[in-house]
Amino acid sequence: MKKASYLLALILASVCLTSVKGQDFDTYFTDMTLRMDYVFSGNKLRQDISLADICSIPRWYGKRQRLAETPVEGNGQITVRKHGTDTVIYKNSFSTLFQEWLTYDAAAGPGKAFENVFLIPMPKDTVDVTVELRNSRREVTSSYTHTVTPTDILIRRTGERNVTPYTTLQQAADTTKCIHIAFVAEGYTESEMTTFVNDAREAMEAIFAHEPFKSSRDKFNIIAVKSASNESGTSEPSKGVWKDTALGSHFDTFYSDRYLTTLNLYTLHDKLAGTPYEHIVILVNTDKYGGGGILNSYVLSMTHNEQFNPVVVHEFGHSFGGLADEYAYEFEQLPMYPLDVEPWEPNITTLQDFHGKWEDLITPGTAVPTPESDNPDTVKSKVGLFEGAGYSLKGVYRGTQDCRMRTNDNPEFCPVCRRALQHLIDFYTK
Repeated sequence: MKKASYLLALILASVCLTSVKGQDFDTYFTDMTLRMDYVFSGNKLRQDISLADICSIPRWYGKRQRLAETPVEGNGQITVRKHGTDTVIYKNSFSTLFQEWLTYDAAAGPGKAFENVFLIPMPKDTVDVTVELRNSRREVTSSYTHTVTPTDILIRRTGERNVTPYTTLQQAADTTKCIHIAFVAEGYTESEMTTFVNDAREAMEAIFAHEPFKSSRDKFNIIAVKSASNESGTSEPSKGVWKDTALGSHFDTFYSDRYLTTLNLYTLHDKLAGTPYEHIVILVNTDKYGGGGILNSYVLSMTHNEQFNPVVVHEFGHSFGGLADEYAYEFEQLPMYPLDVEPWEPNITTLQDFHGKWEDLITPGTAVPTPESDNPDTVKSKVGLFEGAGYSLKGVYRGTQDCRMRTNDNPEFCPVCRRALQHLIDFYTK
């Protein structure tokens, strides 16, 4: 009798735990967004994090399950805990332009400051929020914890009126369990919005022409946000051209001619407040080649260059999937990945901790590293370990000879990247 009662108690406890786990969102959060604006500053020797502002936005468009998990590690993480406890109720990962700047020689000198914005579901009660930055060795270099009380009268309310006009390009089959993408206009004047919407549709179709997005298309909700600029185009500092645009984007980021970014993340999220968004793709009205993609921050791509489609897909691989670049050039090698540390990105390896990446996909008989002398047509179909990736010609390996994350000429993501992307889609929607 005692044994039966014990078993019944275990069953009931299991049911209760399952029920609680399924109700985590409703237990801790409301259907609103808490936006937190930060300043990341410093140099190679020291990095600091400061809170600049807190806002509330109607509705929450991020994940509602697996709240305390991150599908990729990122170069930093934001963690939300019940106030005064170690109970994690939400976590997300990210990378930043600030951390990329730290890899350049200029970061050895005076410090520099960058804007960053993170979104979390609105907590019902007081929470402790921790933001951590990590270096290329995956070590925490800076940590900042602050308390947020949702009833704080100084939390600025945004997105309730004067919402930027937007067009829904595609509605997900289930809008309560989907991935929200916002295409944002940059360098398009009011009279050019029809062109922008057409460009957004082209970018959307380019992404869904690739697996695994093609097979999971109904899991994405997509809008085009018509943020008008006073001038058409974007800034080109190397030519002395500065444009008055919605987001202040420009080429020549970190003095790289083709690196097109915006540093104005507060303005970006102001433009998006009140729209259904989570992942951001900024489309820039220019025919000059360039772009960029940062994990869980944004994609930024030119639109009127012949390479528009492959570039926007490649950069989305960075910002959505946390995929690394798989190329390396003799003239532009960057020591972003220490050879004695395994990168967190799922599509490159230094062989320090390769287990759990793509060893099960390796073509039988493929050497380590794969001989470059193999017949090119045969090598194309192989999954193995190909040396040269992550901006390093030696010591960093990719999974295939070519991939969308390596060149604009390759028409598809390789099997390694496809599986990593599918993992993220499943994480957010199942």
